[in-house]
Amino acid sequence: MKFNTKIPKHLKQAYNEELKQYSFCIENKQFGNAWFHLERSHIIGQSYPVEHTYSHWLMLKFGFRQKDTKEVLGQMIRLIVGGWKSFINHVPLGNTGGANVPPLKRMPIPNDIEKLLYIE
Repeated sequence: MKFNTKIPKHLKQAYNEELKQYSFCIENKQFGNAWFHLERSHIIGQSYPVEHTYSHWLMLKFGFRQKDTKEVLGQMIRLIVGGWKSFINHVPLGNTGGANVPPLKRMPIPNDIEKLLYIE
C-alpha cells in the first residue's frame, strides 16, 4: 500500500498558485472565480493529506462567508474523512471537493492539471 505524505515540489507550486489566485479573487469580491481556484487547488492537492485538508478548510470558510449551509455541512464531513483518505491514496481523482458533488465521484481532470499530475 502506498502512503502519501509529502506533495512533490512541482505540485506544491501549482497548488500554491491556485491558493494565491483564490485569495486575489476573494479580496476583489470575485466569488465565482475564487471558488473555481479552490476547486483546482483541491484537484491538485487531493492525494496529499495536508493540502487536501487545507483545501476543504478553505471551502468550509468560503461556505460560511457565502452563508451556504449545504456547503458548510458538506465540508465538515469532508474534513473528517478527507485527510486520511489521501494518506492511504484512496481519493476519487478529479473530484472538485465541493458539497455540490458526491465525495467519492471521479471527475474529469482539467488538461493542464492532468499534465502536472503525471510528471515524475
